[in-house]
Amino acid sequence: MTTKSTDSDSFLNHLTDLFATHGAKGGSCQRLSNAEHMLQTAAAARAANADDVLIAACLLHDIGHWLHSEPVDAMKRSQDDRHEDIGARYLAPHFADPVTRPVALHVAAKRYLCATEPDYFQKLSPASVRTLEHQGGPMDAAEIAAFQAIPDHQNAVAIRRWDEYGKVPGLDVPSFDAYRPMLRKLMTTKRSN
Repeated sequence: MTTKSTDSDSFLNHLTDLFATHGAKGGSCQRLSNAEHMLQTAAAARAANADDVLIAACLLHDIGHWLHSEPVDAMKRSQDDRHEDIGARYLAPHFADPVTRPVALHVAAKRYLCATEPDYFQKLSPASVRTLEHQGGPMDAAEIAAFQAIPDHQNAVAIRRWDEYGKVPGLDVPSFDAYRPMLRKLMTTKRSN
Protein backbone atom coordinates (compact mmCIF):
# COMPACT_ATOMS: atom_id res chain seq x y z
CA MET A 1 0.00 0.00 0.00
CA THR A 2 1.36 3.43 -0.93
CA THR A 3 1.31 6.45 1.33
CA LYS A 4 -0.41 9.69 0.43
CA SER A 5 2.99 11.37 0.15
CA THR A 6 4.23 8.71 -2.27
CA ASP A 7 1.06 9.03 -4.35
CA SER A 8 1.50 12.81 -4.52
CA ASP A 9 5.18 12.53 -5.39
CA SER A 10 4.46 9.95 -8.07
CA PHE A 11 1.81 12.13 -9.69
CA LEU A 12 4.02 15.22 -9.47
CA ASN A 13 6.83 13.27 -11.12
CA HIS A 14 4.42 12.28 -13.86
CA LEU A 15 3.40 15.92 -14.37
CA THR A 16 7.08 16.92 -14.45
CA ASP A 17 7.70 14.31 -17.14
CA LEU A 18 4.73 15.55 -19.17
CA PHE A 19 6.03 19.13 -19.06
CA ALA A 20 9.55 17.98 -19.99
CA THR A 21 8.36 15.69 -22.79
CA HIS A 22 5.95 18.17 -24.32
CA GLY A 23 7.97 21.28 -23.50
CA ALA A 24 9.81 21.23 -26.79
CA LYS A 25 6.79 20.42 -28.97
CA GLY A 26 4.73 23.05 -30.70
CA GLY A 27 1.28 23.63 -29.33
CA SER A 28 -2.01 25.13 -30.39
CA CYS A 29 -0.39 28.57 -30.06
CA GLN A 30 2.06 27.44 -32.80
CA ARG A 31 4.70 29.99 -31.79
CA LEU A 32 5.50 28.19 -28.54
CA SER A 33 4.87 24.84 -26.91
CA ASN A 34 1.83 24.07 -24.76
CA ALA A 35 4.21 23.74 -21.80
CA GLU A 36 5.56 27.25 -22.39
CA HIS A 37 2.00 28.52 -22.78
CA MET A 38 0.81 26.96 -19.52
CA LEU A 39 3.88 28.19 -17.61
CA GLN A 40 3.33 31.71 -18.96
CA THR A 41 -0.36 31.60 -18.01
CA ALA A 42 0.56 30.54 -14.46
CA ALA A 43 3.20 33.28 -14.28
CA ALA A 44 0.60 35.86 -15.33
CA ALA A 45 -1.73 34.66 -12.56
CA ARG A 46 1.10 34.78 -10.02
CA ALA A 47 2.03 38.32 -11.14
CA ALA A 48 -1.60 39.32 -10.53
CA ASN A 49 -1.39 37.94 -6.97
CA ALA A 50 -3.87 35.14 -7.64
CA ASP A 51 -4.21 32.50 -4.94
CA ASP A 52 -2.48 29.12 -5.22
CA VAL A 53 -5.64 27.34 -6.34
CA LEU A 54 -6.05 29.64 -9.32
CA ILE A 55 -2.34 29.56 -10.18
CA ALA A 56 -2.48 25.74 -10.20
CA ALA A 57 -5.52 25.80 -12.48
CA CYS A 58 -3.68 28.17 -14.84
CA LEU A 59 -0.60 25.97 -14.82
CA LEU A 60 -2.59 22.84 -15.67
CA HIS A 61 -5.43 24.24 -17.79
CA ASP A 62 -4.31 22.77 -21.13
CA ILE A 63 -2.92 19.45 -19.90
CA GLY A 64 -5.75 17.63 -21.64
CA HIS A 65 -4.04 18.32 -24.99
CA TRP A 66 -1.32 15.88 -23.92
CA LEU A 67 -3.73 13.20 -22.75
CA HIS A 68 -5.93 12.95 -25.80
CA SER A 69 -6.16 9.44 -27.27
CA GLU A 70 -4.82 10.86 -30.52
CA PRO A 71 -1.99 13.27 -29.71
CA VAL A 72 -2.28 14.90 -33.13
CA ASP A 73 -3.75 18.40 -32.91
CA ALA A 74 -7.49 17.76 -33.31
CA MET A 75 -8.13 21.37 -34.27
CA LYS A 76 -6.04 20.88 -37.41
CA ARG A 77 -8.56 18.15 -38.31
CA SER A 78 -11.48 20.58 -37.69
CA GLN A 79 -12.50 18.81 -34.49
CA ASP A 80 -12.88 19.97 -30.90
CA ASP A 81 -10.61 17.69 -28.84
CA ARG A 82 -12.50 18.50 -25.58
CA HIS A 83 -9.11 18.91 -23.89
CA GLU A 84 -10.72 20.85 -21.05
CA ASP A 85 -12.87 17.84 -20.06
CA ILE A 86 -10.03 15.34 -20.49
CA GLY A 87 -7.70 17.48 -18.38
CA ALA A 88 -10.22 18.08 -15.59
CA ARG A 89 -11.02 14.35 -15.32
CA TYR A 90 -7.31 13.52 -15.23
CA LEU A 91 -6.65 16.03 -12.44
CA ALA A 92 -9.79 15.28 -10.37
CA PRO A 93 -8.36 12.36 -8.33
CA HIS A 94 -5.50 14.60 -7.18
CA PHE A 95 -6.97 18.12 -6.86
CA ALA A 96 -10.15 19.56 -5.39
CA ASP A 97 -12.94 21.12 -7.47
CA PRO A 98 -11.65 24.71 -7.12
CA VAL A 99 -8.63 23.61 -9.21
CA THR A 100 -10.34 21.22 -11.63
CA ARG A 101 -13.62 23.06 -12.29
CA PRO A 102 -11.95 26.14 -13.85
CA VAL A 103 -9.83 23.80 -15.99
CA ALA A 104 -13.06 22.19 -17.22
CA LEU A 105 -14.62 25.60 -17.87
CA HIS A 106 -11.80 27.56 -19.49
CA VAL A 107 -13.00 26.91 -23.05
CA ALA A 108 -16.55 27.88 -22.09
CA ALA A 109 -15.07 31.04 -20.55
CA LYS A 110 -13.61 32.01 -23.93
CA ARG A 111 -17.01 31.54 -25.55
CA TYR A 112 -18.61 33.52 -22.69
CA LEU A 113 -16.19 36.44 -23.00
CA CYS A 114 -16.64 36.59 -26.76
CA ALA A 115 -20.40 36.85 -26.21
CA THR A 116 -20.41 39.32 -23.32
CA GLU A 117 -17.49 41.65 -24.07
CA PRO A 118 -17.54 43.05 -27.61
CA ASP A 119 -13.80 43.84 -27.63
CA TYR A 120 -12.65 40.47 -26.24
CA PHE A 121 -12.68 38.74 -29.62
CA GLN A 122 -10.08 41.25 -30.85
CA LYS A 123 -7.71 40.07 -28.08
CA LEU A 124 -7.72 36.45 -29.25
CA SER A 125 -4.68 34.98 -30.92
CA PRO A 126 -5.18 33.64 -34.47
CA ALA A 127 -5.13 30.08 -33.07
CA SER A 128 -7.80 30.97 -30.49
CA VAL A 129 -9.98 32.52 -33.19
CA ARG A 130 -9.67 29.33 -35.25
CA THR A 131 -10.50 27.04 -32.30
CA LEU A 132 -13.44 29.19 -31.19
CA GLU A 133 -15.40 28.12 -34.26
CA HIS A 134 -14.87 24.42 -33.47
CA GLN A 135 -15.74 24.96 -29.81
CA GLY A 136 -19.19 26.37 -30.52
CA GLY A 137 -18.55 30.06 -31.13
CA PRO A 138 -19.76 32.80 -28.79
CA MET A 139 -22.42 31.70 -26.30
CA ASP A 140 -26.08 32.48 -26.79
CA ALA A 141 -28.22 34.00 -24.02
CA ALA A 142 -29.23 30.65 -22.52
CA GLU A 143 -25.62 29.43 -22.45
CA ILE A 144 -24.52 32.68 -20.79
CA ALA A 145 -27.10 32.27 -18.02
CA ALA A 146 -26.14 28.62 -17.48
CA PHE A 147 -22.42 29.48 -17.36
CA GLN A 148 -22.98 32.29 -14.84
CA ALA A 149 -24.79 29.82 -12.55
CA ILE A 150 -21.78 27.49 -12.29
CA PRO A 151 -19.60 27.77 -9.16
CA ASP A 152 -16.10 29.04 -9.98
CA HIS A 153 -17.12 30.41 -13.37
CA GLN A 154 -15.33 33.67 -12.48
CA ASN A 155 -12.10 31.72 -11.95
CA ALA A 156 -12.46 30.17 -15.40
CA VAL A 157 -12.89 33.66 -16.83
CA ALA A 158 -9.73 34.79 -15.00
CA ILE A 159 -7.79 31.84 -16.44
CA ARG A 160 -9.05 32.74 -19.90
CA ARG A 161 -7.83 36.33 -19.53
CA TRP A 162 -4.38 35.19 -18.37
CA ASP A 163 -4.36 32.63 -21.19
CA GLU A 164 -4.11 35.51 -23.67
CA TYR A 165 -0.91 36.71 -21.93
CA GLY A 166 0.62 33.23 -22.16
CA LYS A 167 1.59 33.35 -25.82
CA VAL A 168 4.92 35.18 -25.93
CA PRO A 169 7.80 33.26 -27.53
CA GLY A 170 10.94 33.23 -25.41
CA LEU A 171 9.40 34.81 -22.30
CA ASP A 172 11.43 33.96 -19.20
CA VAL A 173 9.10 32.47 -16.57
CA PRO A 174 9.54 29.98 -13.70
CA SER A 175 9.82 26.31 -14.65
CA PHE A 176 7.35 23.61 -13.62
CA ASP A 177 9.62 22.66 -10.69
CA ALA A 178 8.97 26.08 -9.12
CA TYR A 179 5.32 25.07 -8.67
CA ARG A 180 5.86 21.59 -7.22
CA PRO A 181 5.65 22.62 -3.51
CA MET A 182 2.42 24.53 -4.18
CA LEU A 183 0.93 21.61 -6.11
CA ARG A 184 1.94 19.12 -3.42
CA LYS A 185 0.22 21.26 -0.78
CA LEU A 186 -2.97 21.45 -2.86
CA MET A 187 -2.92 17.69 -3.44
CA THR A 188 -2.51 17.08 0.30
CA THR A 189 -5.48 19.36 0.94
CA LYS A 190 -7.56 17.31 -1.55
CA ARG A 191 -6.71 14.07 0.25
CA SER A 192 -7.54 15.44 3.70
CA ASN A 193 -11.09 16.46 2.66
